[in-house]
Amino acid sequence: MNVLFIASECTPFIKTGGLADVIGSLPSSLKKTGVNVSIMLPNYSDIPEEYRDEMKLIKTLTVHVGWRKQYCGLLQFIHNGITYYFIDNEYYFKRKGLYGHFDDGERFAFFNHAVIDSLPYLEDKPDVLHCHDWQTGLIPAYIKTMYTYQPFYRELKTVFTIHNLMYQGIYPATIFHDLLNFSDEHYFGLEYNGCINFMKAALFHSDVLTTVSETYSKEIQYPYFGENLEGMLIHRKDDLHGIVNGVDYEEYNPETDPYIYKNYSHSPIEKMVNKRLLQEELGLPKVEDVPMIAIVSRFVEQKGFPLIRHVLEELLSLDIQLVILGTGDPEFEHAFKDAANRFPEKVSTSVTFSEPLARKIYAASDLFLMPSRFEPCGIGQLIALRYESVPIVRETGGLKDTIEPYDEFSSNGNGFSFTNYNAHDMLYTIKRSLRFYKDKEHWTKILENVYQSNYSWEQSAKRYTDLYIKTLKV
Repeated sequence: MNVLFIASECTPFIKTGGLADVIGSLPSSLKKTGVNVSIMLPNYSDIPEEYRDEMKLIKTLTVHVGWRKQYCGLLQFIHNGITYYFIDNEYYFKRKGLYGHFDDGERFAFFNHAVIDSLPYLEDKPDVLHCHDWQTGLIPAYIKTMYTYQPFYRELKTVFTIHNLMYQGIYPATIFHDLLNFSDEHYFGLEYNGCINFMKAALFHSDVLTTVSETYSKEIQYPYFGENLEGMLIHRKDDLHGIVNGVDYEEYNPETDPYIYKNYSHSPIEKMVNKRLLQEELGLPKVEDVPMIAIVSRFVEQKGFPLIRHVLEELLSLDIQLVILGTGDPEFEHAFKDAANRFPEKVSTSVTFSEPLARKIYAASDLFLMPSRFEPCGIGQLIALRYESVPIVRETGGLKDTIEPYDEFSSNGNGFSFTNYNAHDMLYTIKRSLRFYKDKEHWTKILENVYQSNYSWEQSAKRYTDLYIKTLKV
């Protein structure tokens, strides 16, 4: 069974968020189940030269984007046993940054056209096209409409994964005729409030839909989470599957991680070495018995930062150290930098993104705060568990599916959680976690539960494999 992943980013080549981590780590686990996975991406100029220099041109094509005729180079690169294909076009992809350009609709319309036209030239003909997020949303639509009568494409099956429903790729209706090459009869499957919606195109046309946690697959069928597409998702609910993300346990491994100060496994004493050395690096007091709460995130509303900002003064009145890493909305960046200036013995704020520093923070922290308003899956809490930092989360999406609140009576639970999107509910839960931190008997039980948590890709890869097999039989 040959499966082609199609996405807009992938580690180690190019990354802006969790999508890249999924595309970079899931295929190797799928290969262990017998699935032959290859991956297709845009050839961005931001991809490091060390990878670009190894790419081999295997085909040049002319791709039609409306009335435009665009060059397309199909490049191939084999990395760690997986074949990667890159769609090359300097006009669309030789620029800084992946998204946020004035012509993103045209850029990714080209990418979708180019993927379809490149399929006959791949080393292995795909049985399943697994498309990820709105940047690939037109591909299932093309397969089910314009290409369905061509023998090469007729038997292809499409799986589409929603990584975040908030980002849909919505553009003016004028692009329907100007860029997309669809017949007028197909307008309904792409139309959304008088615009063209790439995400809707995929939800309407894909054979199977997935999203990245069981809870999120149910949440998005309600208006609060559905981003105005809940009607379509309710209509497709029998084809919608929630499969929780995992993390690469070889990449994120405190026993071997080269970024952290001291490697460890299930050893609070060795983990404490990381805490002391991070305190020294960040200029915080070197105190072992004060709990360190970590935040590693994009500073955006979705991640719950309005809650943190609302009770920040009360939070900092507690006996804690708060270590913050990330970038995002200026209002949150300013609030956290201001807190670090006013409370230098309690707060460290690094407004940047540094993978080495992120790993050090995971390894040093006692608690990891992630109070998202919504969270399709979440990677941060899974990495925190791997590095034996106890998560504090809101019960939504993948956070609810992966973090079980600690119950002092049964001694079950690998973290702490709160239900309502409310700042004082969050603060109460943080205070509760601090009480247990001081109680070494309970804290030891919590850590034992954290040690037993396993969110590698193994189980999720088996579920995807079963889903591919089921899809091919339909």
